[in-house]
Amino acid sequence: MRRDSAMIIRSFLRVVFTSSLLVLFVTHSFAQAAGHAGLGPASEKVSLSDNWRLQSSAKVDDKGEVVSTPRFLPRGWYTVTVPTTVVGAMVKQKVYPDPYFGMNLRQFPGVNYPIGANFSNLAMQPDSPFAVPWWYRKEFVLPVSYRGKTVWLNFRGINYRANIWLNGKQIANSEQVAGAWRTYEFDVTEAVKLGAPNVLAVEVYSPSDTDLAITFVDWNPAPPDKNMGLWREVYFTTSGPVAVRHPAVFTKLESPNNEKAHLTVTALLKNGSKAPVKGTLKGSIGTIEFSREVELAAGESKDVTFEPGKFSQLSVDHPRLWWPIQMGTPNLYQLKMQFEVGGTVSDRAAISFGIREMSSQMVDNNRLVFTVNGKKILIRGGGWSPDMMLRENSQRLADEFRYVRDMGLNTIRLEGKLETEEFFDLADREGILVMAGWCCCDHWEHWTKWSTQDYDIAKASLQDQMYRMRSHPSLVMWLNGSDNPPPPDVEEMYLAVEKQLRWPNPVVSSATAKTAGATGDSGVKMTG
Repeated sequence: MRRDSAMIIRSFLRVVFTSSLLVLFVTHSFAQAAGHAGLGPASEKVSLSDNWRLQSSAKVDDKGEVVSTPRFLPRGWYTVTVPTTVVGAMVKQKVYPDPYFGMNLRQFPGVNYPIGANFSNLAMQPDSPFAVPWWYRKEFVLPVSYRGKTVWLNFRGINYRANIWLNGKQIANSEQVAGAWRTYEFDVTEAVKLGAPNVLAVEVYSPSDTDLAITFVDWNPAPPDKNMGLWREVYFTTSGPVAVRHPAVFTKLESPNNEKAHLTVTALLKNGSKAPVKGTLKGSIGTIEFSREVELAAGESKDVTFEPGKFSQLSVDHPRLWWPIQMGTPNLYQLKMQFEVGGTVSDRAAISFGIREMSSQMVDNNRLVFTVNGKKILIRGGGWSPDMMLRENSQRLADEFRYVRDMGLNTIRLEGKLETEEFFDLADREGILVMAGWCCCDHWEHWTKWSTQDYDIAKASLQDQMYRMRSHPSLVMWLNGSDNPPPPDVEEMYLAVEKQLRWPNPVVSSATAKTAGATGDSGVKMTG
């Protein structure tokens, strides 16, 4: 059997063997048959993927203000592709052997934790090569067409802390950049050079045993770097003075026949300029068009919403509904939005979305019933785990989704491992439901040990993930806890974020039958 095939089968067996977890989550409901975010022409995207250089800080004497300049020569550094964790890069470079074979993983430096232990809850040994920061360095040239525009630098995932320098200037420090599930966007207009060499240097720190990081619990051994690194995409985009971010569409159907859908459209506007801006936010869904005037203060970010009560064209007759697999067709529409200043387009964004309504209600014996478009659904699925080193593989993803379909499942649970845009786009297109939420068994549920910064990171992480996932029709629910419900102060913090960002799907306190202090019974059967 080829190596990739073996990895696919091993990974998916975790889904099969953990399917009982979701069977326990099933309630008294019964099944009844019945390219997501995009950037428009105003946003010129430059992906920073190839020809990064990587090295341990133990082998680098210079500081970030030097490493991030052309005069620094990265002699002896590894050439890598981002996204990648440090250990993922070392395996690809064949510095370390493939950890999926035999006892290879136990031979990696830093793997001295007991077999079966949850490494997330253990401190790295001081002699681990990953107990020190690692440098990611990238040289690049931006097009001269960026001139006169706001330039945004995006990091879709950094684990866990980082200091970031660009052309000798520090643009963020490790207090500002902290959290595996954060996403970051920096206005670097004044720091970049157009049509000339630039250097980006990121000093990444691994998570500690008291950080809100990534854990495999007992699903998978942990790599010795605890998945430190630039583990999601890094790229530049541009806009005019105002950028359009996180567009979404939420649905309210008229029951019982679903012959009319009332749509609410929202997007985040970010004024990157140092002056107030007045402009027009415009949107379209097919032939439906809508717009409104917006004012933004200097540097202000604001969510702008179109309600069907004020924009009657957003009440749609005879909509083509999005249905989960086995219940119908997962129909998708496209939303296009743009912000104009003085008749000139400042920025554009587009997403695919589904017209559908997810809901839940508690019935007898504290059991939670889920419905899609008013139809009860039996949730059948299992837990999903990514690659041990968080490597992305489109073919593997497609194969594992095929396994989900062929096994007659309709749901995937993401317990704290919140997947890529490619994953969610595929789930949207194929009608596979996704139940997502935070993980158990590490600092995410060690609430009594949380610091003030942990609260801040948890809140910001939820905000970033709500913005990222809320427009995907495949999301059936969000779990604020896993093996335990959060204490009231944490749960109320989470609920406030979910309300503010208009999370459109049911929220469940945890994946257990334990009663939550803020919201009461969960409606879930699992008692373990």
